[in-house]
Amino acid sequence: MKRLRTPFVMGLMTRLFAGYIAFTYRTLRWTREGQDIAQQVQADALAKGGGVILALWHSRVPVGPATWPQGSDKPEIRVLVSQSRDGEFIAQVIARLGLPSIRGSSLKKTDTAKNKGGEQAFRDMVKWVKDGGAMAITPDGPRGPAEVMQKGAAALARVSGAPVLFVGVAMQPCIRLDTWDRTIIPLPFARAAMVWDGPVTAGRDDDPDALTATWGERLSAVSRRAEQLVGEADGAPVRH
Repeated sequence: MKRLRTPFVMGLMTRLFAGYIAFTYRTLRWTREGQDIAQQVQADALAKGGGVILALWHSRVPVGPATWPQGSDKPEIRVLVSQSRDGEFIAQVIARLGLPSIRGSSLKKTDTAKNKGGEQAFRDMVKWVKDGGAMAITPDGPRGPAEVMQKGAAALARVSGAPVLFVGVAMQPCIRLDTWDRTIIPLPFARAAMVWDGPVTAGRDDDPDALTATWGERLSAVSRRAEQLVGEADGAPVRH
C-alpha cells in the first residue's frame, strides 16, 4: 500500500483522475435551478470588491470544480482541502482542473489553535475572501459525520462578512464510493443537476450554533432537490 503513496504513483493517479474528470464534465447533461442567484452574487461581489463563500457537502468533492465556472467576469475561487494524504491527492487533482487550494481542516467545536493547520487555514481564507476571492468549503469534511455542518462556514461568514451560497449537485448514473460520505464519482454522459440556494449572511453577534443548524438543513435540501431532478430516489448518506 505504501507504494501507492510514492510521488510517481501519486502523480500518475492524479493525471489519470483529473483527465477522467475533465472529460466527464464535458459530457454531463445539466439541469440547473437557481443559477440566476449564483450569477447575481458573483456580479455583486465583483462590483463591490468583496468575496463569496460556496458550501457543498464533502461527498460532492469530485464534482465541486463544476460548481464555479472560471472566467474574468467571476471572482477567482480557492478550495479548502485537508492536509491529509487523501487531501494531497484531491489538491493535486483540482489544481489540474484550474482550482488552487488552501490547505487545512474544517473548524470543529473541538478544534484547538494547533489542530491540523485549521487556524492558519482560517486566516488564509478570511484574507482571501476579504480581498475579493471566492472560497469553496465542504463543511462536513474531512471526516464527517456526513451532512452534519461544522462551524467553519458560519465562522468564516461572521468574520469576513461575505455572503454564503449553498449548492447541491447530483448525477445519475454515478458511482458512490464505500466511504464515510459515499463520495460521488460522475460517469460520462450522465444526467446532472445543480441547485443553488442563498445568499445568506452572518453578523458577528449571530449565534454560530443556530446558523450551523439552519444552514446544514438548507444545504441538505438543495442536495436532495438535485438528486430528485436526476431521478435518484435517495442519495442521502447514512450517518454514523
